[in-house]
Amino acid sequence: MNTTAIILLIVFCTGASFVQRVSGFGFGIFIMTMLPHLMPSYGEATALSGMLSAAQSLYVLVGIYRLIDWKRVLPIMLTFLVVSFFAVQYVSASTDTHLKHLLGVILLVMSVYFLIISERIRLRPTLPMQLSMGTLSGLMGGLFAMQGPPAVLYFVATEADKVRYLAMTQAYFFIGNVFMTVYRAQCGFCTPIVGRCWLYALVGVVIGSWLGRKVFDRIPSPTLRKVIYAYMAVSGVLALMA
Repeated sequence: MNTTAIILLIVFCTGASFVQRVSGFGFGIFIMTMLPHLMPSYGEATALSGMLSAAQSLYVLVGIYRLIDWKRVLPIMLTFLVVSFFAVQYVSASTDTHLKHLLGVILLVMSVYFLIISERIRLRPTLPMQLSMGTLSGLMGGLFAMQGPPAVLYFVATEADKVRYLAMTQAYFFIGNVFMTVYRAQCGFCTPIVGRCWLYALVGVVIGSWLGRKVFDRIPSPTLRKVIYAYMAVSGVLALMA
């Protein structure tokens, strides 16, 4: 990678880590608007996104992991692990162009959903809901490295305290991304360039997480999220045009 690409990678990783630290999710959504255009293949982009997201979640978990309620995490987590395995296999059998266009559609749909629809939906933390959200999260995580939205809907419904919510979401993302990294490695996506980019981008993980922690109690989350969703919509259009 040239110097410009490395700087872009660190900058976007800083932004993704900041977003995740403030809102509890969004790392994959933010960084996958750029990685497919920067990495040699779509599969390598998802691998790098997952590895960086795992590092960011682990960074945040230190100090708050004792707040995790595993009874609320395990049902959706186990469902996610099974579904994401098959989703990663689909990525290995598809073309990059098809996957980038599919990513564009998903970004557009999610931006519309979060901007217009999401606040009207209230979920109950039942077992069928856990299995449903785990399935959706597994599909989105395996295909697009953005498993956050369905999982966040579930965890928001089960936990009112925002620090406990943060602990459970980050545990979910960390474990899920570790397993998906293994799945992607089996498909040949964890290449040497992915490893080098991961090392470069860790700088962004630390900076973004530190900045996000500083503003966690100060920035209005709804405002931040609206900016992210508008950015998602623009990125989705650009991905469809590529």
